[in-house]
Amino acid sequence: MNKIQICIDVILVAAIAALFVIVFKPADKPAVAPAPVAQEGALPVAYINLDSILQGYTFALEAQDKLMTRQENARLELNQKARTLQNEMADFQRKLENNAFLSRERAESEQQRLIKKQQDLENREAQLTQEILMENQQLQAQLADTILSYLKQLNAEGRYQMIFSNNAKDNILLSAEGYDITPEVVSALNARYTPAKKK
Repeated sequence: MNKIQICIDVILVAAIAALFVIVFKPADKPAVAPAPVAQEGALPVAYINLDSILQGYTFALEAQDKLMTRQENARLELNQKARTLQNEMADFQRKLENNAFLSRERAESEQQRLIKKQQDLENREAQLTQEILMENQQLQAQLADTILSYLKQLNAEGRYQMIFSNNAKDNILLSAEGYDITPEVVSALNARYTPAKKK
């Protein structure tokens, strides 16, 4: 078991223990009105399936498409530059083998130019990789913020004590009907989302 799964299990056990304390507290303590729940007898918890949100939320789909296009364009640019450099290096090698350079200084100058061009290509690859990574992190943060913001709005009246996230049945293996609020969340997020105008 990995550390993340152990942490998630500990949090779930603590959450369930806290719910039992809240639900089954002794009668001599002052009563606190329970938060309204969707159905009588149900625990005041719910969960969302993040995979389903990523597949159904228009913003997530557009962000994923935008990032993929950015990666494809970066790969195309790097491949074109690498192919040009490879051709120039092959041409240099042919000239070197055929003693086509008029002087040794001219050959060394061309070699240095090609080495610099290769370093520039490597720097450009690192730059594009960093830019794409940063863009991905920004989109992930924006998506997480949007989902959390909506969940806070959804739960403004205290309907739920906890809302869990689930990835491909990773954390919540089985639940009673009514605890999965993913369709409601996806529908509301899409209703609130206004696509950016394409340039």
